[in-house]
Amino acid sequence: MADRALVLDGGLATRLESYGRDLGDGLWSARLLAREPELIARVHRDYFEAGADVAIAAGYQASVDGFITHGYSRAEALGAMARSVKLAVTERDAFGSGLVAAGVGPYGAALADGSEYTGDYDLDEEGLYRWHRERWRVLTDSGADLVACETLPSAAEARALARLAEETPGVRAWFSFSCADDARIADGTPLREMAEGLAPLYREGRVVAVGVNCVPPSDVSALVREVASVGLPSVAYPNSGEVWDARRRTWTGATDVEGFAAAAAGWCSDGAVLVGGCCRTGPAHIRALRETVDAGHAD
Repeated sequence: MADRALVLDGGLATRLESYGRDLGDGLWSARLLAREPELIARVHRDYFEAGADVAIAAGYQASVDGFITHGYSRAEALGAMARSVKLAVTERDAFGSGLVAAGVGPYGAALADGSEYTGDYDLDEEGLYRWHRERWRVLTDSGADLVACETLPSAAEARALARLAEETPGVRAWFSFSCADDARIADGTPLREMAEGLAPLYREGRVVAVGVNCVPPSDVSALVREVASVGLPSVAYPNSGEVWDARRRTWTGATDVEGFAAAAAGWCSDGAVLVGGCCRTGPAHIRALRETVDAGHAD
């Protein structure tokens, strides 16, 4: 990794929605891999221009089962997943610098039932390993520099993906968890315990960071310190600070772009080497993060 924190991009779906797209169906942003790939490319470009060092490709909600359920063939599904990485790589190359992380979302994202925030799955570790295996192989063969294993809610899913990482020489991944509070991942497992379990892969160079995403910014410092206590670097890309009201199906509260970026300086001091934004963050957040990281490096 670099000698200073790298800036990740912001919310892909948030930016797509800002262009007027309705992502309400079960494929969410993955639908646009098949229907409007040029718009996904545009979003990657927006974030590189805002100062991102790393683009996370649009594979989060993409799965063979999900595409087939929505009327696509298996070949079309696999092609769309590979396209997610290739779109980001093309934009990175046109921009002239940066890295691309293949987006590997959790099983719960493909179910589209909210279980990526609980880990309440109908599959055990072996079932999760088999479910992820085909997609993992497609995405890791598509030219990405890194793999973003993100919004993971359960220890079983992390172990399944760690097995795939062990089986894939040359692949470097980060593991980023959804969390129940400022110390535990969504299924109640301490984040520190997850970091301890992934430490051997970090020492082998297969894992570059362990951390959190899609969490409130107020929880990030404590969570990053949990990872740092094991001696591992962290990744942190929380939501904007707004809160999702499931009953009214709307976001509430306000986002503070400058406050978000200022908080990120603390995350870096606590051990984060990758910082960015998740839901409800956009290019303005990434531009402010870029300024914060650059100012910290100058100091």
